[in-house]
Amino acid sequence: MKKFLTLIFSVTALTFCGCAGKSTQAQASSSEPSGDVSAYLQGAYVSVADSEAKLTAAGFEVLSKFKSVKEGKTIVFTCPTLKKEAAKPNRANIAVMKLFVDDQEKTISFSNPVYFGKAYMQDDYNHATFSAVKAKLEGAFPGLKNSEDKMEFDDLAGFHFTLGMPYYEDTKVLGEGSNEELLAKLKNYKKGKGLAYELKISDDTTLVGYSVGRGTQRFVKKIGRANAGLLPWPIVVSGGKATMLQAEYYIAMNYPLLGMMQFATIASVPGDVIKDLKKPFK
Repeated sequence: MKKFLTLIFSVTALTFCGCAGKSTQAQASSSEPSGDVSAYLQGAYVSVADSEAKLTAAGFEVLSKFKSVKEGKTIVFTCPTLKKEAAKPNRANIAVMKLFVDDQEKTISFSNPVYFGKAYMQDDYNHATFSAVKAKLEGAFPGLKNSEDKMEFDDLAGFHFTLGMPYYEDTKVLGEGSNEELLAKLKNYKKGKGLAYELKISDDTTLVGYSVGRGTQRFVKKIGRANAGLLPWPIVVSGGKATMLQAEYYIAMNYPLLGMMQFATIASVPGDVIKDLKKPFK
């Protein structure tokens, strides 16, 4: 009886991502991790086209294929579970996950739904929900391994890089006006060349992926192309404001092994990101 109930739970959990009926060997868990959690799930090379096909077959929706670094692309994707969680107040950033396909190094790297789920959902985090999304990725891409980039699970919700640095909730306002006006500005600036994706989460909230300037974007080569999947930059349009996660937070969250000396080599980047992303709203 106990085994039967366990099986029922596993099947139910795996349907959270809107993918019922698709088999996988990976299983979701309701028990939160103890100790470190990897920021990425890494594996052997799969082409962009084949990666997109695998994601689609597993029930995910591909939103964008973005050139984040030379010979490397970020595939941005979502699913019903992520969109449902993102519809909760101040949780829009969790609406998408990223897959970085590195044509140069012949590897792939997924953002770990458990890692970013805990960071972005904070007290609203439900482990069974995000473990189920992770299990679907592991089922679609067998052989994924945990990255060396990791952080203590219990530290993720309250993370900031160091004293005086911003937290998740310390967002930067890029522009104000009606949601419609703000989205129109993003679409019209330079004929929309910087707009990587647009995902409506609710009647009042839209998540947009936007490109920072070419010069700014080069910082990923300085601190590690393997994590270039943090691009394009997410912008939340909600309640008459366009906001972004502060660069000091977002970069450090995506590069958990980043040291103070390494961060100093890109000291101008946070300011450059703000300048780049404010331009469409002038």
